[in-house]
Amino acid sequence: MEDEKNNRDEPIIGEFKGNPVITLNPNSRFPFSFGLAKAKLILQYLPEIRRFIEDHDKSSQG
Repeated sequence: MEDEKNNRDEPIIGEFKGNPVITLNPNSRFPFSFGLAKAKLILQYLPEIRRFIEDHDKSSQG
């Protein structure tokens, strides 16, 4: 995951159907976009998301 942190583009804030969206990794093969509702949900569950990564990310399991 360390390589991913060093190899990233700045997010882009845009609009979809009149609503604000953020796009992560905008220049990658698979950009990831979401709006306010999903952003709030991600923040609400950030500890669980971190734990999920720790438990399942094979690259960090030396």
